[in-house]
Parts: sequence; structure tokens; C-alpha cells
Amino acid sequence: MAFNESDQTMKTEKPMAQALTSNPADSDDYVDTTQGGDLTTRDINVMALRSLLLQASFNYERMQAGGWLYTLIPALRKLHKNPGDLANSMKMHMEFINVHPFDVTFLSGLVLAMERSKEKIPTIRAVKIALMGPLGGIGDALFWLTLLPICAGIGASLALQNSIFGPIVFLLMFNTVHFTLRFGLAHYGYRAGTTAITMLKTHTKNISHAASIVGMTVIGALIASYVHLSTPLVMKAGEAKVVLQTDVLDKLMPNLLPLCFTLLVYWLMKRGFSPVKLIGITVVFGVVGKLVGFL
Repeated sequence: MAFNESDQTMKTEKPMAQALTSNPADSDDYVDTTQGGDLTTRDINVMALRSLLLQASFNYERMQAGGWLYTLIPALRKLHKNPGDLANSMKMHMEFINVHPFDVTFLSGLVLAMERSKEKIPTIRAVKIALMGPLGGIGDALFWLTLLPICAGIGASLALQNSIFGPIVFLLMFNTVHFTLRFGLAHYGYRAGTTAITMLKTHTKNISHAASIVGMTVIGALIASYVHLSTPLVMKAGEAKVVLQTDVLDKLMPNLLPLCFTLLVYWLMKRGFSPVKLIGITVVFGVVGKLVGFL
């Protein structure tokens, strides 16, 4: 389950190549090249809020393009007073894009800064395409592999103690970080402009690697805490009795059986087994194991 940065790149490699070889815009330059008016804090907040609907029109041809343009439209209308420039910009932003939905606002803010400066359309497109992969990798490592397991583990721990605050704490913790980053990255991306690109590319691998380590550590702790598997088997050697679980397995390594079962499920998942099948296998394994006295 280790995070692999190349996976995100491979997923979008073909569509990105197609995007680079085709230009949906009518012109590479805007007619009105005067710098657009500065976007206010409210404008950036509206953009970040609209980004919540990034995947509302998700499809396999352009993926998040519809939601991406919906995110930018109010700001683009403010920046481009020339109708032709606005149409040209909207055509360009309706091409393929696939980025993590939680850190997309960094790219949105960055693009709006370039739109305000009336950069050439191929330059804006190149920045979008270049940052899709890194932002996807960072988002996966930060949110899915780190933040989600930590918040879910804390919430599940409270829920197992019959506390109604379990799901409430989970939602509050996760969304506090989520919305703080969503709105914070929007303002940071807009203020930083193109100067943030070099920094992001330089530290992408380090950020992803560090987040992956933390995420895997948390997942390992969750396996030990929430996967319960033991055996009552007793081995006899003459009059001596050896309890397999406490006298052998626990001394070799605590929670050895939960670890082995988790690795088995992971192996089956890599072999193409669906989650539904894995749940069925787990139920059958538990029932049969209890009946034969193994569990």
C-alpha cells in the first residue's frame, strides 16, 4: 500500500499528452493585454467555495474540466472585460484536467494570478498540465494516507467506547484541516503566482515521502488496534500444554495473526479481488474458523 508517485503520473499521461498536442483556444494571445483588476479576498473565497463542486460533472473524456471552469468563471469574468478574451479563456479551461479535489485551489489561485497578468495561453496550459501530477501525488499522500486514517482512527476509538462523539470528532477534525487547506491554498496560490511553481516541484517528492511514512505508520497502528484475530488452539506434549496464542505467537510477535490476515487481504486485493469478495471471504473464514475451533 506504499504510495507510488509514478502511479498518479501514469493515470494522466495519455490525456496530458493529448492536451499538449491540441489547443482548444482560438488564439495564443489575449486581445486585451492590460493587467486585470486585482481579485479581492471575497473573490478568492468564492473560487475556493465553488471548488467543492469540482467533480460534480466528472466524465472520462475531460474528467474535472466542467467543475474546474465552474470554479474559475466569476474571477475570469472580472479579469477579462473583452468578450473574445473571456471566450478564449473558457475554451482553454474546458480541456482535460485531473487534479486532487482537496488541493486544487492552489492551482486555481496560481492560474488566476497568470490570467490577471494576461500570460500567453500556452504558458497557462503548460503550468496546469505540469502541476496536475505533483498536486495529485501530494493530495493522495497528505489526505488519503495521512489525515483520513488519523481522524478515522480517533473517531473509531471513541465510537468503540459507545461515545456519540466518535463520528462528530472525525468529521470536525477532518474538515477543519480540509477547509483550512482548501481556502488557505487558494489565497497562497494567488499571492505566490508563478514563483510557487519552482518550490512545489523541488519539494514534491519530499512532501509525498514524508506524508506516506506517517500514513503507513498510522495504518500499522490501526491494524494492531482494530483487527482482532486469535486462536484458542492448545498443543500437548505429554503432560505439558502449550497455548499457541499466548505461549508461542504472542512471544514471537504481538498481533502476529492480525498482521498476517491483513497482508493476506492486501495480497488478494492486488490479485484483483473486489472489496465485496474480501468481506465475504472474511465472514466465511470467521464462521468456519469458529466452527472447527481454530478461532
